Amino acid sequence: MEQIIQEIVEKALLVGVRLLEVTKTSADESLDELARLADTAGVEVMERVFQSRESPDSAYFVGKGKAEEIAAIYKELDLSTVIFDVDLSPAQTRNLEEIIEGKVIDRTRLILDIFAQHARTKEAMLEVELAQLSYQLPRLTRLWTHLSRQTAGAQSGGVGTRGPGEKQLELDRRLIRNRMSSLKHSLDKVKENRNLERKSREDTFSIAIVGYTNAGKSTLLNALANEHLYTDDKLFATLDPVTRIVHLSDNYSVLATDTVGFIRNLPHHLIASFRATLEEVNKANLLLHVVDASHPNVTEQIEAVDVVLKQLGAKDIPTLMVLNKTDRLDDLDALSDLSQSYPEGIAVSALCGTGLDALKVRLLEEASSNEIEVNFEIPQTHGQIINYIYNHGRIINKEFKDGFVCLQARMDRKYADKLNKIMKELNAQVTYIA
Repeated sequence: MEQIIQEIVEKALLVGVRLLEVTKTSADESLDELARLADTAGVEVMERVFQSRESPDSAYFVGKGKAEEIAAIYKELDLSTVIFDVDLSPAQTRNLEEIIEGKVIDRTRLILDIFAQHARTKEAMLEVELAQLSYQLPRLTRLWTHLSRQTAGAQSGGVGTRGPGEKQLELDRRLIRNRMSSLKHSLDKVKENRNLERKSREDTFSIAIVGYTNAGKSTLLNALANEHLYTDDKLFATLDPVTRIVHLSDNYSVLATDTVGFIRNLPHHLIASFRATLEEVNKANLLLHVVDASHPNVTEQIEAVDVVLKQLGAKDIPTLMVLNKTDRLDDLDALSDLSQSYPEGIAVSALCGTGLDALKVRLLEEASSNEIEVNFEIPQTHGQIINYIYNHGRIINKEFKDGFVCLQARMDRKYADKLNKIMKELNAQVTYIA
């Protein structure tokens, strides 16, 4: 018998809260973004509730009266979830669930759910699980036995290790901490492997593509590298860093890495959990800050990215702004205003390909800014030196005369200095003119 399985779609009520220090516009925009997050998570938003208050209520965040109003709407619409556009404390979540008699999640929990859906590689899965456990640990108020039996058996120490009177809750917390420790150890291994990979390509100029989620980072990398990576018009469509070679000219290439998108009010423990992925940002020679120029809240998104970069300790890395999605702009005055605010920004449409040539020219300028022009007369027998110049420089001119190779090249000053040391160690009869 053929069975038809109908996917159950969660129906949710969104709750926005505007505190005293937050403007109404900012609070409305945040609630709109929460709706997009819910859509990305596969949740259907049925209703919204908004409240302005001076400060959070310690028991219910929105106060008991508002909580009872939310409970009535929840029952009337036969909903399955209430999503708050704030971070709730464990006690607030518990109190709200009791009065609503249904599931209550906050903004961070929703983002974690999206991360879990989109994690594909082992590294991303490890980072997502670590973030989930960091979130769960202070919220553990009932028996927690969902950790794998193997993990529980191995991590808890086996028979005879439980102390007299130890409660199940304490044991569960210990299991989570042990699992978190194991995950951090595994991610340290990932970090070591990344460092080895990075060391093998440290001679190549590296670019990290950063920006607000759904700004078009992956689409831009596809366009620059002529690749076809996965993209989607949803928040956090990609979590895993992807590195590709980008050819800026016939004889100059760089490495560009797409990173996880940022978002406003990104919890600090999420950033900590994704440290292995986000380390690509700190190690880059240049940051490419991709901005959705067509977004009505583009300025706030730029500020949100700057906040996260500061948290990562990457604020001082040279940054080039890319004003993307210009094909979606009906009002060219908006782009003009944005260009005036960010005169160093380059306007492009990664989807249509406009502006990419200008971007590549600018990237080539940035990547070659530390280069100097050098001239060599090298005996043809010194193949090692000739290969080094080809591998670390750009050949401008080459001639042969009287058993010598005459090379004119552009090379990063640090590689030119290294080459000078190599020639001295080999006692090579090479004429080197900087």
